[in-house]
Amino acid sequence: VAPGEIVALLGPSGSGKSTLLQAVGLLEGGFEGSIRIAGTEAAQLSAHGRTLVRRDSLGFVYQFHHLLPDFNATENVVLPQLVYGTPRIAADQRARDLLTHLGLGHRLTHRPSQLSGGEQQRVAVARALANRPALVLADEPTGNLDEHTADKVLAEFLRLVREEGSAALVATHNERLAAKMDRVVRLHEGHLR
Repeated sequence: VAPGEIVALLGPSGSGKSTLLQAVGLLEGGFEGSIRIAGTEAAQLSAHGRTLVRRDSLGFVYQFHHLLPDFNATENVVLPQLVYGTPRIAADQRARDLLTHLGLGHRLTHRPSQLSGGEQQRVAVARALANRPALVLADEPTGNLDEHTADKVLAEFLRLVREEGSAALVATHNERLAAKMDRVVRLHEGHLR
């Protein structure tokens, strides 16, 4: 995936899309081939090195938002920035800016249980982009949403990824959504085409 490029990883359920994202995200090993992230060969990294690459260069969005239920929307976006080492005031401002950009300026202090599915997913998108990652890995990021909400969240995600200057690899089985990305790569029986 080139810097600034948004690539759809298209394949049916069970084709290995999630497994490939786990490998690219340095969450799984035991794969053939090589993975280079931000110029670093993954196979040469220690466990701590993989953790640093994930923290410094990657953002993750999953089909289920995985927000912390006791934290409000802003706090869910602030937390990864604090782990990264961003000062609290700057992290708060970045979280508010991202959430407002995603249409959630009026929901900053709401907990996940007080947000709709689409709003929860937008918080997850903001969280993934909070540390300005080089690459965002998104695994069926709109899979749990109705078609209208999915289109809206995907459009916001793609716009914000582009504005932030990140690249993205988005796993989906939805050809219509994949067509909205810069390039489509198909995964079939463990092979990329």
